[in-house]
Amino acid sequence: MTNINQSKLKKATRVFNDVFNKYDVMNDIMSFGIHRIWKKRLIDWMNPKKGDYLVDVASGTGDIANAFLKRINYLGKVACVEPNKLMMNEGKNKFKNLKNISWHHSLAEKLPFKDETFDTYSVSFGMRNFADINSSLKEARRVLKIGGRIICLEFSKIDNEILNKFYKLYSKSIPLIGKYVVGNSEPYEYLTKTIEEFYSQRELKDIFIKNGFDNVEFRNLSGGIVAIHSGWKIE
Repeated sequence: MTNINQSKLKKATRVFNDVFNKYDVMNDIMSFGIHRIWKKRLIDWMNPKKGDYLVDVASGTGDIANAFLKRINYLGKVACVEPNKLMMNEGKNKFKNLKNISWHHSLAEKLPFKDETFDTYSVSFGMRNFADINSSLKEARRVLKIGGRIICLEFSKIDNEILNKFYKLYSKSIPLIGKYVVGNSEPYEYLTKTIEEFYSQRELKDIFIKNGFDNVEFRNLSGGIVAIHSGWKIE
């Protein structure tokens, strides 16, 4: 049974309504462009094949969808699922010439697809905004084919004490950067809060397993600032 946190959903909607047209710019500024390397690592580990069908959830403006298609010479398909209409429209305009991307305004908890449709399910920096992570993972498993894979890139927990101290200091400056670039610090206060409150690598691994995924593992990037989690639908 889906138990969507309406308060969290409304908050996320308001936040992304405020930043949708500066989303890509802020990603570059906040991460010093490193988010592009992290996303490349996601695609590297995904290792897509020609003809694959990907569902990219919380797709933002479509970076993962485009990277996936580029890797397989555009010989595949992507269904981009984005809960924020303004963000989705940014992505549709950005990649309007790509005919093998379809766009769907929907929640991760209620995907508008038939069972066993996709080869791969991806989510990049979106899982911590899911209103009900367990329901979302059950939906991910439902729409994946037998032998399909979920792969998730998300902020995580740093093991190194010194790096963690520097990262926490830097995180405090992010709302100020947001105020300068976007004209509003609130969305980036929300961002840093969700990062701080999200699960550790091992906690998220356990949640994947609890929701029916097998061979679950994770890889840390940049000392654990972010991590990629991978799991499989075996049966």
